[in-house]
Amino acid sequence: MTTLAVTGHMDLTDEAVPLVRAALDRVLADYEPTDLVGVSCIAKGSDSLFAEAVLAAGGRLTVVLPSRDYREAKVKPEHAVAFDRLRAAASEEIVMPHETAHRTAYEAANAELLRRADRLVAVWDGQPPSGKGGGTADTVQQAQAVRLGVTVVWPEGAVRKG
Repeated sequence: MTTLAVTGHMDLTDEAVPLVRAALDRVLADYEPTDLVGVSCIAKGSDSLFAEAVLAAGGRLTVVLPSRDYREAKVKPEHAVAFDRLRAAASEEIVMPHETAHRTAYEAANAELLRRADRLVAVWDGQPPSGKGGGTADTVQQAQAVRLGVTVVWPEGAVRKG
């Protein structure tokens, strides 16, 4: 069994989405589908693209929710259908012991992702941490600190909004 966790940017441009999805498909092609588990918080952007790619590859999905109110408090209407579909398709769901979604809850969810993973897939543009905590670069640094292998996915042409 190989467990891959994901961290990645939520703010991909519409043009970046198919580039990232194709790159994720190539990464997952190296794994035997029947032995593949993907772990994701299924946030908009990279997390959901990874979860969709894992399921399309024939793997199993584990969802980690940062808080009990995450769906109601943080999932925007434009992402709700995909979020609910991925959540329903998951083989396992873990809800972190936080009532409300906040930075500590996100950091706890990221720690849970890393604890479960054999490797981290990071959809990451290589920029350093923002200083807010709980972001993609922070999670990559945490993985590296515990000597967890990291596969960075940032295909040519991928861009973030803003």
